[in-house]
Amino acid sequence: MPPESPRPPLALADLVARALAEIEEISPEEARRRLDAPDREGWHFVDVREPDEYAEGHLPGAKSSPRGFLEVRADLEHYKRDPWFSDRTRKMVLYCGGGHRSALAAHTLQQMGFTSVVSMSEGWTGWTERDFPTEL
Repeated sequence: MPPESPRPPLALADLVARALAEIEEISPEEARRRLDAPDREGWHFVDVREPDEYAEGHLPGAKSSPRGFLEVRADLEHYKRDPWFSDRTRKMVLYCGGGHRSALAAHTLQQMGFTSVVSMSEGWTGWTERDFPTEL
C-alpha cells in the first residue's frame, strides 16, 4: 500500500470559506439595522480587531475583544476568562477589518457553544465606506 500523501496546506481563503459554510454572515446594512433597533434587539457588537485598530475607531458601543485572545476570554474555566462571555446565548455581531477574522471568530465561538453569534461581512472597511456611525 503506498504511503498517504500529506494534505496540502490551507490558505486563509480556505479557512474562511470553511467557517462561512457553518456560520451566519450578515451585511453591514443588517448590522446597522440591528444597531439602530430599540435595545439593539438584544444584539451586542464585538470588535475582534487588534487594540490599536479599535482605538482608531469602532462601531458605537462595541466591545473590544481581539481575535488573538478571544478563546481565552470566552473559555469558562481559564483564569483569564472574561465573565461577560459566560452567557452562551448572548446575541453577538462580530466584526473585524474586512470580514475574515470575524468569520473565523464566529466559527470558533460556535464550536465553544455560543448559539447566537454572527459575522458582519466587509467588516470595518465596509462599515466606514458606507459612512455609518462610528466612535473613538
